[in-house]
Amino acid sequence: MSDFSGDPAHLIPANARLRRSRRLWRVLFTLALIVAIIAIVGRVAIETAGPGQHIARVGIVGTIATDPARLRILEELAENDGVKAVIIDINSPGGTTAGGEELYEALTALRAKKPVVAVVRELGASAAYMTAIAADRIFARRLSIVGSIGVLYQHVDAGKLLTTIGVDFDKVQTGPLKAEPDIDEPMQGEARASLQRLVDDSFAWFIDVVAERRGLERQATLALADGRILTGRQGLDNGLIDALGGEAEAIAWLESEKSVPADLPVNDHYPLPEEGWFSPSRWLGQSARAALGLPATGPIALDGLVSLWQAAPAM
Repeated sequence: MSDFSGDPAHLIPANARLRRSRRLWRVLFTLALIVAIIAIVGRVAIETAGPGQHIARVGIVGTIATDPARLRILEELAENDGVKAVIIDINSPGGTTAGGEELYEALTALRAKKPVVAVVRELGASAAYMTAIAADRIFARRLSIVGSIGVLYQHVDAGKLLTTIGVDFDKVQTGPLKAEPDIDEPMQGEARASLQRLVDDSFAWFIDVVAERRGLERQATLALADGRILTGRQGLDNGLIDALGGEAEAIAWLESEKSVPADLPVNDHYPLPEEGWFSPSRWLGQSARAALGLPATGPIALDGLVSLWQAAPAM
């Protein structure tokens, strides 16, 4: 008779492999858990202690929009005694008027607490220039692009196209200007006049803050506010920036004019570091953009009132 009290001989090696596999996974899980705990504790310690005395760098890169996280960081910099000055590192064509205004107001509040200097790299136009003028001093390269002082509202009239393919729009609205103008009709009449008043109101505020911050007469500001872009050198000649140069020149100015030691480290505070390649939120975000027909990365088209320099497409 066969003895069934123990494992059959042919199952013993399989059971041994299974036990070894379980031990291996337990070890790997424990190591991963330890690494995660160390990372969390280290991050909390860094955030709690914070770096020593330093110059903070805040990057304003790409299309500007309102950003609660960025706003919170600027407020924290104002209260951080370790931050001796702030460099606003700009490379942006502008963005929404509300986003530019948010940055201007936040940097104005920050400037009241500690020195703020703006450095324009390739591009600091429209709402990005609105951001720069909040600083104590503006630096730009000789061939950087600045200016483009203005506001716009864009509308696409696809009426002829929709008629051609047999699509018609209809709506019930509470007033004659609700959701006007429609995509199937031109911008005209009272709808156009209403939007022009909207643009004019934003433009008037933009002109006022440029004139105030740059020490220009309003008429002189209006002469530069036809939407034109200027090189850094032209901007210097017209009073839109203070000096030619980059971050090194900005740090030298902070030392000579604001007594900020030039040997302090410059630490990035914004943008926030991107999550790792394995982050679920990153992959979910990319999947959602793909489902909507948007690129996996990069800016999304803006809707509404904008202060944005746009290079015309080649003809």
